[in-house]
This record gives sequence, structure tokens and C-alpha cells, in this order.
Amino acid sequence: MILRVAWAIAAKDLRIELRSRAAVSAVLPFAATILLALGFALGPNRLLLEQTAPGLLWVAGLFAAVELCHRSYQAEAANGALEGLLLGPAEKGAVYLGKAAAAFAQLMVLFTLTTGMVVVLFGMPVGPSPGRLALTAVLGIAGLSAMGALLGLLAVQGRTRQAALPVIVLPLVTPVVIAATRATGALTQGTPAGVDGWLGLLAAFDAAFLAAGYLVFGNLLED
Repeated sequence: MILRVAWAIAAKDLRIELRSRAAVSAVLPFAATILLALGFALGPNRLLLEQTAPGLLWVAGLFAAVELCHRSYQAEAANGALEGLLLGPAEKGAVYLGKAAAAFAQLMVLFTLTTGMVVVLFGMPVGPSPGRLALTAVLGIAGLSAMGALLGLLAVQGRTRQAALPVIVLPLVTPVVIAATRATGALTQGTPAGVDGWLGLLAAFDAAFLAAGYLVFGNLLED
């Protein structure tokens, strides 16, 4: 039952995205602007850009996740669908899992496109372990999606302003961004020592975020 509800919510959000293309038309340019601004700020030093590319990539992914997760609740808040989720018989934790899964799918597409930009603009090498690099992306995006799908609800309930959402999200997901950046940097530079530890840390935070979101989402929805 939980998986069925989660799948229905995720499919609904993805259908809305396919029709509106909000992630492509708004969030992707937002991430690209961040990359370009940071790239110009660092200057023309090619070696410096290559060394900082993993951090730039995950900073852009973080802010894209915040924007995307807020947008995922906007339509429902505007037409009163949030009240429907509250009054419906579905398990509220399953609704959260569906929102997180939809955010994960959209962020993976955005992150893939953003990675291509970083490779082209900053010369970030893929490294000798593309499989582990892909696993890093999956685990990092899972953590951002899990926390974003929970806190994005706050910005549409009047409990906090949209502009304040990054202030709330950033401290909570900082360990995920740090671990993902360190693992990405090590893999792209061909020095994979210690990567398994960072990947284990990412997996632990993903599990903690998903468990916390599943347990408290219903309370946030009811308040």
C-alpha cells in the first residue's frame, strides 16, 4: 500500500513536470547561472577551475534542489490540493516518499545536464571510475531530494518565506554536500583513497533523512 501511494504521487509530480517543463525552463538556467557566476569569480586559471569544479557542481546542485522542491508544492498549494493530501486516507509518509522520489528523478536529470556543463566549461575530468562517480551522484542527489521534499513543504504553508528556505536547508544538508564534493573530487582526480568512507557517509545520511521525513511529514502537513 505504501509503495503504491508513493508511486502514484511520484508519477503525478512527474506528469506535471513533463507538461510544464518547469525544471528545464527555470531550474536548469538557475543552476547554469550559478556555475557561470562562480566560474567568472574564480578567474581564468584552468587548473584552479578543474580543482574547484566538483565543489561548483554540488553547490549548483544544492540550490537547484532547493528551488525544485519548493516548486513541487506550489501547484498543490495554489489549488488547495494540500488539504486533499491531509484529508485523504493515504499514509502521509508514503506521500512524502513519492514527493522525494519525483524530486530525485528530476534532480538526476538536472544534475546530469549540469555535470555536462561543468565538464565542458571547467574541464572537469570524469576520472577512471565512472561507475563510482555515478554512485556518488545517486547518493548525493538522494540526500538532497529527501531533505528538500520535506522542507519544501514549509515554504508553501506560510510557516516560512521562500527566500528563507535555503537558510533552513543549507545547515542540514551540508554534510551531504561535503561528502559528495570530496568523493567527486577524489574520483575525478584519480585518487580514490577514502572514497568508500565518503560513500558510506552519504548512504547513512540518506537513510537518516528518509526515515526522519517519513516520520514527521504528516505532522508538518497537519500543522
